[in-house]
Amino acid sequence: MTAKLNITLGQHSEQGRKEENQDFHGAVIPNEPQLKNKGIAVAIADGVSSCIAGREAAETCVGSFLSDYYSTPDSWTTKTSAHKILTAINSWLYSKGQQHESDPRHHSQGMITTFSALVLKSTTGHIFHVGDSRVYRLQGNNLECLTTDHRRWVGDKDYLNRAMGIDVHLEIDYRHTELEAGDIYVLTTDGVHDFISDKEIARLVATNNDPEQAAKSIVQFSLDHGSTDNITCQVLHVNTLPVQTANEAHQELTRLPFPPDLEPGMILDGYRILREIHASNRTQVYKAEDIDTGQRVVIKTPSVNFEDEATYIESFMREEWVGKRIHNSRVLTIYDKDRPRQFLYYVTEYIDGQTLRKWMSQHSRPDIKEVRLLVEQIATGLRAFHRLEMLHQDLKPENIMLDASGKVRIIDFGSTKIAGIAEIYSPIERLNLLGTRNYTAPEYLLSQPGSNRSDIFSLGTICYELLTGKLPYGNSLENADNPRTIAKLAYQPGSQYNPMIPIWMDRTLRKAVHPDPQQRYGTLSEFVHDLAHPNPEFMKDQQRPLLERNPTEFWRLLAIAMVLTNLVLIYFLVR
Repeated sequence: MTAKLNITLGQHSEQGRKEENQDFHGAVIPNEPQLKNKGIAVAIADGVSSCIAGREAAETCVGSFLSDYYSTPDSWTTKTSAHKILTAINSWLYSKGQQHESDPRHHSQGMITTFSALVLKSTTGHIFHVGDSRVYRLQGNNLECLTTDHRRWVGDKDYLNRAMGIDVHLEIDYRHTELEAGDIYVLTTDGVHDFISDKEIARLVATNNDPEQAAKSIVQFSLDHGSTDNITCQVLHVNTLPVQTANEAHQELTRLPFPPDLEPGMILDGYRILREIHASNRTQVYKAEDIDTGQRVVIKTPSVNFEDEATYIESFMREEWVGKRIHNSRVLTIYDKDRPRQFLYYVTEYIDGQTLRKWMSQHSRPDIKEVRLLVEQIATGLRAFHRLEMLHQDLKPENIMLDASGKVRIIDFGSTKIAGIAEIYSPIERLNLLGTRNYTAPEYLLSQPGSNRSDIFSLGTICYELLTGKLPYGNSLENADNPRTIAKLAYQPGSQYNPMIPIWMDRTLRKAVHPDPQQRYGTLSEFVHDLAHPNPEFMKDQQRPLLERNPTEFWRLLAIAMVLTNLVLIYFLVR
């Protein structure tokens, strides 16, 4: 049986000698699939005692984090999810704190709290921290503090210099650590660690196998040793990790058999097959009809050539996973049908149209305005991927559909990279299929990780081809597989193929497809804007001497001029 992430948690809090307990703590241990996709979250906070709303700040911080974290997209990384949530919480706390400060009854008393969280996802622990609460890890007899106190000493007094709600800008410490079965994590507020030593914490945890009892013992020991603050402790034992064997993973992936070759008229789980649309060595695509509703749909099935290849099956299933999570009018819709399935396949919307490649063959020289509209639509769909921390990685004319009204849909998610899924351990090597070489960003050819700028390269290449019928580097990318050959890539000005392309637009295309990702546009909106509005920087570029704008072209023309001059001189000398 496949092991799951399993922990035992104990937690305890006392107000101590204070009139009110301004500490707050909490944890969420979800069921599947959130246990796999998001993990387990534990958090602790200590509201600043000089704030009248310290307790409210701590409770809001912990409660909102634990609630909102599980509402973020599964495709986001743990770090992205936590940072976005904590930034929003901090803004709210700071705003409310400013309101308190403007109230003469609450002068200089905002909503400020420390915050420390531990998220256990797959086999990795993610730590988020600001303030002076702490996260410890006990491995064997070694207790290690994994956080840094954000305190500033002035004379014999110390003050928090970083905390939630203290400033409009939030700086959160983040680190990640590999989990091991048997690890013990301890989260404390300063009512604990300011009054007892790390050695005592380690001893009390080690002598209490029950984490609940260990947390109570640490709190009581702190009280007995003079703690004057609120006292909170959480103790977490990592029992098992979700580590599958390759055989277990294979059995899970092959639970559903591949469907047989389908013919018109055949019925598959309530769908009548109408005709085959496309077949390759990797997949088959059929037009079908939902018998219950009469809706026309598309069914995509895996090829029996890969029936025993777990990496292929995982990639096919990931394609469906992506499509079900992107809801955008410019991206192909994959239906989340609740009817039982006897075979492995998925169902998508049917688009009555053609691929962009076919459209390009019918429109060899489209109007620039028409190209802009197409690129804007593609960028809208691509932005939906990027907002979910996904990279399409195989954008090309064949993977873009146009319906009868000219509306665009991005299709084929087989190469999509999902940041959040990449964090989850798998014994099966995940396929990272490169797209078609002439549309693939050069960094992929060097086995470097991609980014949003990699998809922008592909979109820039498509835009260039729409305007010129050519590729920006010809076929040079076919043989570019090392830094030296990529450095030699020479951009072919689009205006030499289409004189209607203004120089500023050509500069826009050149930047979008630059071999160095750091020299490309950082966002899709920048690229789309510059396609429609002359960038002043590119206008300046027109005024620069040719030697500065294009040294290679300058020296080439100079050499031609010198040769012609010499030929003329020779002619007059030999007359």
